[in-house]
Amino acid sequence: MEALFQYFRKFSPLSKEAEKAIAEISSMVTIKKNNDLQPIGHTCKTIYFIKKGVARIYYFKDGIDITERFFFENSIIARVESLFTGKPSRKAIQILEDAEVVAINSNQLFKLYDDYPEIERLFRKIFESAYVETVNRIEGIQFHSAEERYNALLHEAPDVLMRVPLKYVASYLGITQVSLSRIRGHR
Repeated sequence: MEALFQYFRKFSPLSKEAEKAIAEISSMVTIKKNNDLQPIGHTCKTIYFIKKGVARIYYFKDGIDITERFFFENSIIARVESLFTGKPSRKAIQILEDAEVVAINSNQLFKLYDDYPEIERLFRKIFESAYVETVNRIEGIQFHSAEERYNALLHEAPDVLMRVPLKYVASYLGITQVSLSRIRGHR
């Protein structure tokens, strides 16, 4: 759990009592490569912290598998549109490498907000940061070329090409694998 609390400290400090309360509603989960942590149609009731491994959020559009985002070690992942609405998600979370994650029960977490305002503040900051990342991702698609998006991805996650299948990288960039090969060839 220490890695989780170190991650939290980047956003906001927590008292030992608040850390203990979060630890009591959390569990370590090991999941094998290529398994869904949360399948499509699942209602999100868990917030995950990736201690080890890589995950992606994906969905299908017209029968095509589309990668929305990658998550690496020391990041939080959840289907927030489902988490906050209670509706099933049209997207899934898939593990791309054997992974260790901390699973935080969201219903119990939200109950802690009243007793520990510092926990509510922490998760507000985490979700604000995730919102900004989502806006940046959308603007990247709107305003940057595929090559610029590729370079930004490599800057953000230098080992992505060694850890993630190229078909998912191409999908994330919104291009074909042939176009990705062409971009990689220009480097």
